[in-house]
Amino acid sequence: MQPSAATPTPPAKIVPLLAADRAEWAPLWRGYLDFYRAAVDATTTETTFARLTGGSEPMGGFLARDGDGAAIGLVHWIVHRSCWTVGDYCYLQDLFVAAGRRGGGVGRLLIDAVAAKARALGCSRVHWLTHETNRDAMRLYDKVAERSGFIQYRIVIG
Repeated sequence: MQPSAATPTPPAKIVPLLAADRAEWAPLWRGYLDFYRAAVDATTTETTFARLTGGSEPMGGFLARDGDGAAIGLVHWIVHRSCWTVGDYCYLQDLFVAAGRRGGGVGRLLIDAVAAKARALGCSRVHWLTHETNRDAMRLYDKVAERSGFIQYRIVIG
């Protein structure tokens, strides 16, 4: 009897972000900030991680783990009210896949995890932003979502 062909392994396993994941989350967070040439001070980073994992805020995250269990990607989400629907919206705030792991489906799995969480929470929409120069990410986003046509404006306070 011939052995059956091996079933391809998924590019990653997606798991909820937990307080115990701090050491593995930190390099991915730094990688995300470096990608966007952004700086976030240590206090804000600590507060963000506590909010994402503390369970008392309307926000959380997921990690992507490879076959060896190493963290190779992250995504954060925030649930918020809307004036346009009864159901809340879910804002996918940060999405990052480690260099060398991009293009293999990990980003899509992270987006799918946020969409599943949003459905479970009764949200009516998942939305996110990306920088206009992030063409690689936009190729994925154009496959899994529709462009809203809106342009972001902001006033930085503080």
